[in-house]
Amino acid sequence: MPSKSPTNGGRRIQTRRSGVHGNGVFAVQHISEGETLIEYKGELITWKEALKRHPHDPSQPNHTFYFHIDDGRVIDGGVKGNAARWINHSCEPNCEADEDKGRVFIKALRNIAAGEELSYDYGLIIDEPYTKKLKADFPCWCGSGQCRGTLLAPKDDEKKDKKKKKAKKDKKAKKKDDKH
Repeated sequence: MPSKSPTNGGRRIQTRRSGVHGNGVFAVQHISEGETLIEYKGELITWKEALKRHPHDPSQPNHTFYFHIDDGRVIDGGVKGNAARWINHSCEPNCEADEDKGRVFIKALRNIAAGEELSYDYGLIIDEPYTKKLKADFPCWCGSGQCRGTLLAPKDDEKKDKKKKKAKKDKKAKKKDDKH
């Protein structure tokens, strides 16, 4: 089982301008699947405090460095944060956020080449119906072939619909292959 502690092998990641959005975090050297890269750090606050502070930047009201943890608190990476706050979202990520006892660690989902930008799926959850406007308020710029177009997590119904569509598409492809 991979260690929860970030690997201490010198400078493995660096922050710089991203082609996805603003700043990003990049691998400086090869990173192996399962490696813990960095802990998401910041001030630990309540949701009530997070709502008082929001937004960090009024010109981008839906951009924050908040990371919700399961005990109902929030890590505010905008205060006392580290490079982890600059890891961008992707609908087809190469990392994942792993929470353990109120701490969040970013670990590699697969091997990552030197120079590759790190990403994880933010999967934002909002308890209201997903409208076009709401999805547009949280746009995704990842550009992956699996891009949802939004940082919002798929609703269960959307996941089921995608699975049904994929199964139907696979079934059609199989029938087509059987004919040839």
